[in-house]
Amino acid sequence: MNLIPITPSLGAEVEGIDLSQPLHERTFEALAKAFSEHHVLVFRNQTLSRDDHKAFARHFGEIHIHPSQRHFKPRGDPEIFLIDIQPDAKGSNGEVWHADVTCEAVPPFASSLYLTEVPDNFGGDTLFANLQEAFEDLSPSMQQYLMTKRAFHDGEQDLRRYGIKLKAGQSYPAHDHPVVIAHPVTGRPVLYVNEGFTSHLLSVPNFESEFVLSGLFDRIRRNPRLHCRIKWSPNMITLWDNYAVQHQAVFDYQGFRRYGERITIAAPGAPKAFGQNA
Repeated sequence: MNLIPITPSLGAEVEGIDLSQPLHERTFEALAKAFSEHHVLVFRNQTLSRDDHKAFARHFGEIHIHPSQRHFKPRGDPEIFLIDIQPDAKGSNGEVWHADVTCEAVPPFASSLYLTEVPDNFGGDTLFANLQEAFEDLSPSMQQYLMTKRAFHDGEQDLRRYGIKLKAGQSYPAHDHPVVIAHPVTGRPVLYVNEGFTSHLLSVPNFESEFVLSGLFDRIRRNPRLHCRIKWSPNMITLWDNYAVQHQAVFDYQGFRRYGERITIAAPGAPKAFGQNA
């Protein structure tokens, strides 16, 4: 196994592993260590069946079922979230900076996306931002302020971006989480708010919530020191840490198709506030 870092603090390409084959214990231990250090791992030139993809994901935890499969009419394999952007599409999944379904009471720990069809030669990249670094960039006084706060994560806010409205009798997850969480593996503080799902801070005036969150979202969006950019190729899999990073799918490939299958990996428990036991 060979690791090629993408930036000093975020992202690495992994060479020398065929993910269609069972992972030996020492190989997985090396991968787990690399994942905790780099947060985003890229594996190119993989030929995987759906079962192969699931077997790889299960090394990191149980498979999380997307809330759309639980709360709406299930379609297809409930363990698979399809990314199928057609050439005539006007938008794509994940254009807003987000971490995956943080509206859940226990959001997924990681996500694994296997793309088999990508735009020809250009477009369709994914940006990632390091939320541990984003927290460390803040002043000590702002860090202390945010560590006392909780934020509400609203699944319907995300649905509205896609023109989806709940019908009578339907529901969708919404939950509050600490604004600063302890990473479940490293224990480092993580800034745990995102533009896709976080609607407001709790127990503060609306104007205060708005300018604090808008400032944080703008900083995450505009600070390239937090970012790495992943250029996809056919039959490539990317594994990312849903607690340590946010991501954005860049829709700059209208007229081309982008197809893949995402698996989300369950966390062992709900996010815990940094510096607290619960």
